[in-house]
Amino acid sequence: MLAVPAPPVRHQQLIVTIFGLYGRDVGDALPVSALISMLGTLGYDAPGVRSSVSRLKAKGVLKSVREGGVAKYKISESISDVFREGDRRIFAPEQPAPVDTWVLAVFSVPEAMRNRRHQLRSELSGLGFGSVSSGVWIAPARKLEQAKERLTASGLIQFVDLFRSDYIFDGPMRPKISEWWDLKELDEQFIEFLQVYQGAEQQWSELVGDDPEAALAGSTEELRRDAFRYYIPMLTMWRRFPYRDPNLPADYLPPEWHGPAVRRTFQFVHRLAAPLAEAHAHELISGALDPAAA
Repeated sequence: MLAVPAPPVRHQQLIVTIFGLYGRDVGDALPVSALISMLGTLGYDAPGVRSSVSRLKAKGVLKSVREGGVAKYKISESISDVFREGDRRIFAPEQPAPVDTWVLAVFSVPEAMRNRRHQLRSELSGLGFGSVSSGVWIAPARKLEQAKERLTASGLIQFVDLFRSDYIFDGPMRPKISEWWDLKELDEQFIEFLQVYQGAEQQWSELVGDDPEAALAGSTEELRRDAFRYYIPMLTMWRRFPYRDPNLPADYLPPEWHGPAVRRTFQFVHRLAAPLAEAHAHELISGALDPAAA
């Protein structure tokens, strides 16, 4: 039997994960009944799900539609690009590479537009930038095009000047990196992930072997459901890390940095569990769309 951990994630986070994975496969919309069934698999009741969906709708993340007489929710157009960008980071994270040059983001936002200043800091942090000083943020130069794209899409590029630069410093970079990024807090979150998913690689390997296609072909309904219960919260806990991890070379990071171990654990489980979880999700979606199943 699969032991399913219970990581500290919320309704709304799980719902966003589900839409990011499966909502786009059915025209960006999920039947309300399928969403309730999926969250029910994760142990949440229908009233709580409806309440969380309402909050996401109020935030502009989701919008309600009716298609073929079926009530559905879909991702708002305003954040659909964010989901597509998220795929690149979450499922194909960049591997650490030598840093030859840096990109500096230097910004100034009028006091009357303080909310934009906060939004700008959030965007830069989410792109993996570190803070050198007030209004000066830094990242490896490979982040430049991605930063230009995101800041333009969010209407923030007008406040920012971007520079390529070398850093002239004779000492070790590790102390400087720790000043620019809050590595201690991030590593604490890595450790929490590893504590929740301790032994995950061995557990999944023993359960289904090493061939995802064979595992899916021979799976039972119970295994697919348990894979969904395991994988969706795990992905929800993992998906915040690629946005915050500066993904720097090992000699820039603390000696006991846990980022690589977290990435390895997630990618191992993702390879084996994601197809099983997806099969369970589509069974629920198909049932919600089939009038005979109503």
